[in-house]
Amino acid sequence: MGRFARNLMARASGGSVALSRLWPGRTDRLIIAPHDLRTADATRAAEIYAGRFVFAGKIVTCHGRSIFDLEPPSEDWEVALLGFGWLRHLRAADTALTRANARSLVDDWISNSGQKRRPIGRRADVLARRVISLLSQAPLVLGDTDGKFYRRYLRGLTREIRYLRYTMIDIPDGVPRLQVLIALCYASLCLANQSGHIRAATRKLSDELQRQILPDGGHISRNPGALIELLIDLLPLRQTFAARNIAPPPALLNAIDRMMPMLRFFRHGDGSFALFNGMSSAPSDLLATLLAYDDTHGVPMANMPHTGFQRLDAGAMTVIMDTGPPPPPSVSHDAHAGCLSFELSSGASRIVINCGMPSTGRDNWRVFARSTAAHSTLTYHDISSCQFVELSAVKRLLQGAPVVSGPSNVESYREVVANGVLLTTSHDGYLGRFGVVHRRVLMAAHDGSRLDGEDTVSPAPGARIKGSETDYAVRFHLHPAVKASRLSDARGVMLVLPNRDVWTFEALDDKVELEDSVFLAGNDGPRRTAQIVIRQDSRHASSIRWSFVRSTASPSATTARRNARREPELPL
Repeated sequence: MGRFARNLMARASGGSVALSRLWPGRTDRLIIAPHDLRTADATRAAEIYAGRFVFAGKIVTCHGRSIFDLEPPSEDWEVALLGFGWLRHLRAADTALTRANARSLVDDWISNSGQKRRPIGRRADVLARRVISLLSQAPLVLGDTDGKFYRRYLRGLTREIRYLRYTMIDIPDGVPRLQVLIALCYASLCLANQSGHIRAATRKLSDELQRQILPDGGHISRNPGALIELLIDLLPLRQTFAARNIAPPPALLNAIDRMMPMLRFFRHGDGSFALFNGMSSAPSDLLATLLAYDDTHGVPMANMPHTGFQRLDAGAMTVIMDTGPPPPPSVSHDAHAGCLSFELSSGASRIVINCGMPSTGRDNWRVFARSTAAHSTLTYHDISSCQFVELSAVKRLLQGAPVVSGPSNVESYREVVANGVLLTTSHDGYLGRFGVVHRRVLMAAHDGSRLDGEDTVSPAPGARIKGSETDYAVRFHLHPAVKASRLSDARGVMLVLPNRDVWTFEALDDKVELEDSVFLAGNDGPRRTAQIVIRQDSRHASSIRWSFVRSTASPSATTARRNARREPELPL
C-alpha cells in the first residue's frame, strides 16, 4: 500500500503544476551543472537541426512533425532519443541556432502529452539518463532563455526527478539501479532546496556501490562494459560533490579507486576490451577519457579473484581468461556461458577472441552470443555450460533471460615455472548432465613467444561419464583482421596478423578444422571471421593439446619449415 501511495502521489505531482508548487522541496533554480564526459560531435548538430535523428544505426526524419510523436524504428533508437544524451552534440556546436534548437526540442518534450504513454521513457535506466542529461546540458538549454521557459524547464525536470524518486518503479538490479541512484544524487546536488535529499541519496548510493562493486574493482555482473557505464557518471559526480564543497562519500571514492585498475586489466594492446558477459565495442576516445583519470598508470594486476578473471602478460603477448562462475541471477541477464574462455593478443593485434555482443540489435544475436559455442573454450555435445530461462512468459516476467544453472565450482591456480607462467583451471558446468569436468591448463612462455594449452574432459573422482553423448569440441574464434590458412598436414593453421607477424596454431594429435564464425562486437556491426575447431570423443580421447607459436620468419618460410619438420612435443 505504501508503494501504491507513492506511485499515486508521484503521478499526481507530475501531472499538476498547482500540486507541484506545494510539494516539499520545490526547486526554483539550478545551482550547478555536472560535467559530461561523453564524447560530443558538433557535426551531429546539423543533422538534428535538419530533423534527422540517427541513433543505434537507424535514421528517422521528422518532416516537420514532433520527433516524440513518431514511431521509433527500434527499442535501442527510442532509448537513445528519450535519454537526451544527444543534447551534448548540440552543445558542442555552441551556436545561437543550436541553442534555440535544443530549447525547442526540450520544450516539445515537456509539452508533449504523448510522452506519458511511452513506456520506454519511464523505464528506470532511461529516465535516470534523461535526468542526468537535462542537468548536465542545462547551460545549453537555459543560456539565452527567458524566465518563463526557465521555470517551465525546472518544473519539467522536477517532475522527472520526483517520478524517479517516489514512483513505484521496478528498478532492475545491477547497473540500472546504480544509474537511478546516481541521477538522484546529481539532482540533490545540482538543484536548489534539495539539501534535505543529499544525505539520503548519498547513503543509498554508498550502500549500493559497496554491494555491486567487488573488492577487486569488478562489477557484480562480471560485464567489463558495466565499468565504463558507471565510471562515466561516477567521475563527474565526484567533481560535483567537490564543486558544492561537500566531501564525497568514502564509498564513492573507494569504488572509483578500485574500478580504475580494472579498466587496464580488461584492455588488449590495441586498446579494445576483452569480450566477456555482454561486452561490446567500446569507443576508444571514451576509454582514453576515463583512463586520463587513472592516477596509478601501472601495470594491470594479474588476478581478479572476486570478479573471476586471470591475466597473463608475457613480452608482447596478453591472455585474459574467464575463471569465475556466472553472476547471481538478478544481474545475469547479459551473462554468457563462457567459463574458461580466453582471449589472446600480441602487441596491438588481437588473435583469439570471443564473439562478443553487438552494440545494437542485440535481440537478433542474443541466444547465440551467450552460448558457449560463441566463446573460445570447450563445448560438450554442443551444449552450453550455463542454462538460461527459455519460456517467453517467464522472460517477460523477469524482464530478460537470467542464468538458471551453470558452473558452481570454478577453480584456478597459477604458478611461475621454469618455462613460463602456468595457469590451471577447471569448472563443473557439465557435471550434472554429462558427469564430466572441464579442465584447462595454459602456459605462457616468459618471452611471449608461445602459448601452450591442454583441454581435458574427465569424470569426477569415483564417478562415470553419463549417457551416450560423449562428443566435445574446442573452439578458438579468430579476430577478423587475422588471415588464417589451414596447413597441409591438417594439424595446424598459419595466422598472419595485420602487422605481418606470423603465428602458428598446432595440435599435437588431432585434426584441425577451419570454420566460419562471426565477430559481433565490431564498430561497424557483425563481421564474418573464422574459427579453429578441434572435435573429439571423450571415451576415446579425453584431452586435446594445442599451442600458439610466434614465428620470426616470413609466412612462406614458416610454411616450408612447418611442413619439413615433425610435430613438437608440448611441454605440458
